[in-house]
Amino acid sequence: MALKAFKTPAAASETEFVVNKSRFIGRAFPVETEAEALEILERIRQKHYDATHNCWAYNLRGASPLRRFSDDGEPGGTAGKPIMDVLTGRGLTNVLCVVTRYFGGILLGAGGLVRAYSKSAAEAVAKAGVVSYLPGTVLDIPMDYSRYGTLEGFIRANAEVRNVAFAQNVVVTVAVEDTNLLKFMKEVTERSDGRCTPVTIGTGYMKKEEI
Repeated sequence: MALKAFKTPAAASETEFVVNKSRFIGRAFPVETEAEALEILERIRQKHYDATHNCWAYNLRGASPLRRFSDDGEPGGTAGKPIMDVLTGRGLTNVLCVVTRYFGGILLGAGGLVRAYSKSAAEAVAKAGVVSYLPGTVLDIPMDYSRYGTLEGFIRANAEVRNVAFAQNVVVTVAVEDTNLLKFMKEVTERSDGRCTPVTIGTGYMKKEEI
């Protein structure tokens, strides 16, 4: 099955703000599985056992994307779905977002709750950063030692180097984004005067952090 690009948080994050005396703590996490998401969620529930609400949403990639969310006692549609809308609106998968609320005694109303949970989720995602995983092809590039010095700079600037094996010859294993594959292979061949021919050995994702 062909690889598909996806985006996920670059790291775990935590943000906080207060509105009408209610304290909102937003957290975003990169996750690989539902079990991992549920484990993190349980840790937060235990840490904030005294919170009024721990609302959440997670979106996991796969042949059939797994999307779950919860209002955790807030009025229906005012917490979990707004959090999920932030995740899907930013195109994020393999992501968990949890917003913890400590009620401050002033009712926010349905619209106020939606705005507060959306803001908390958005701030948590923004602080986490975003990393894209792009479909790529894994190549072995065999070369003699004299060619390695000439090609190393170009290869590292245009591919993700995964291994360099030094033996009788040098074999550099790289991953190249599919959209740049043919150009990269052609230039390696040209820069080596036709003496280095990249060999495809598999597929894999290229990791690219968004700035």
